[in-house]
Amino acid sequence: MSRFSEVKNLIDSLEGDFEKFYDKKNQAAGTRVRKGMQDLKNLAQEIRIDVQNIKNEG
Repeated sequence: MSRFSEVKNLIDSLEGDFEKFYDKKNQAAGTRVRKGMQDLKNLAQEIRIDVQNIKNEG
């Protein structure tokens, strides 16, 4: 479940940048959002691989 916490923390950490980008049109915040979303994608892929490996072991 620590992986789930990582996902939640990552999303929570991006909330401010989402607001700055979409509401205030801050371009630097958009860059941080894109980086955070890429990190989220990579984390999700790692979780998918872990789940698949555990499933195949059982």
